[in-house]
This record gives sequence, C-alpha cells and structure tokens, in this order.
Amino acid sequence: MTPVMPSDFDPENAAPEDFVSPGLPVDEANTTGRVPLGDPEKIPDPADVEIPEDLREQIQAIVDKYPDRDHKGSPKSAAIPVLWIIQRRYGWCTPEGIVQAACVMQVTPAYLESVATFYDLLRTSPQGEHQVLVCTNLACWMRGGDELLDAFCEKTGADREAAGHGGALSADGQVLVSGFECLGACDLAPMASVDERYFGPLENADAETIVDQLEAGEEVLPEKALEKRGLAGGVAESSDPRVTEGKGPNR
Repeated sequence: MTPVMPSDFDPENAAPEDFVSPGLPVDEANTTGRVPLGDPEKIPDPADVEIPEDLREQIQAIVDKYPDRDHKGSPKSAAIPVLWIIQRRYGWCTPEGIVQAACVMQVTPAYLESVATFYDLLRTSPQGEHQVLVCTNLACWMRGGDELLDAFCEKTGADREAAGHGGALSADGQVLVSGFECLGACDLAPMASVDERYFGPLENADAETIVDQLEAGEEVLPEKALEKRGLAGGVAESSDPRVTEGKGPNR
C-alpha cells in the first residue's frame, strides 16, 4: 500500500524535493522507494493518500482518546502515540508513514515531523531491524553501563563513538546500538532496552547472548526480562502495558 501519486505527477521533470530518498527500505508504505510527498506545510488530501484500513483505525482510535472542549478528537495531542504506531509498523517514522498519519489526523506532515525530530526515541531514518538502548546514566554507569555498551558494540561491530552519541548500526545493518541517558529503571542497573523491552541487571557476557538470540529470532533472556519479574502481592508476571505492549523490533 502506498500513497497515491497525483495524476499529473511527472517523474521526469519533478524536483528532487518531490521524492523520498532512494535509499528508503521497501515495505508496504513505500513499494517503489520514490513516493511524492507533496507540500509538508499543507494538510494531505484524503483523496491523494492511500492508507491501510487497519492503520487508519489505529490512528483514529488514538486521536479519539484526546477529546477537545467540543468532545471531538484533538489531533495534535495524539501526535506522540500516533508516531509510535507509525514507527512500530514501519520500523521508523518514514516520510510516507508521517503523511499517512497526517492525513488521518488532518494536521500537516511538517507538524508531525517537528515532533518526531524532537524526541530521540522516535526515529526519522532507517535504524535496523532491532534496537538496543543501553542505559549509561549514573546508576547504570556506576554498575558498568559503559562497559556493557562496549560489549554490545564489540559483538555487533557498531562504531563505539557513534553509539555513544545518538546510535550506530551493526556491521550488517540489522541492529541499532545506542547509549541512552536514562531509561528509568535504576533497580535493574546495568540494564538495556531491547526492542522496547527492559532487561537487567545485565552482565557484559549477556550482550553476546542477546545479539545471538536476536539474529536467531529467539526469545531474549527471559530470565532477565522485566515483564517476567514477580510483583508484590503474588502476581507471577507483570500485566503493566508499559512492559507488555512491545511486540518486536520497533513495532
């Protein structure tokens, strides 16, 4: 499924800014790698943008959770969770995904892009099939967070300097490794978020195990997963949506 090209679109005479970079991955949002996006300052016309029905329903359901004074959906308030849906679907906030979201929300793509580029958990470029965020803030740093990041970089071949300053891809381009200022799980120090799931406390040797399990499509360290920890009151496993909603690589 792709946004529909205007009937008068001429690829031979179009300006470079009319196209997405040819380096985009091929997926259901972008089957050609070269989809005209239109003016980012204008709200997309629903007649010009084809959107998978399930995606449309997901976005609308989120918007409906943010009523304004007239008890109607307040699109701008829903920007972050909607962009999260786009990222989970396509692996990152693709230009096409942003246009699709803007079309449903009836806001400009420029507005959604401004939100996506502000938050570092929202990605605006291809980031690999898997994402490993290693906490390097004080509690984790004191318990070996930097060394854990070193171990992930050594295992994946990701550039250590880049990993500590925004993230770096593994040698095969499949795993994003990044140091992270704080993931808010100091009791798990040192810890990491792997495909949106928290794991810890981790040892340096766990980095190799985690990467091997990701590559093999296996469950990652179930014995150290946050959602597997027992909770006060005798609950065997957490039902908190913050630790159970993640469904794989950025999705």
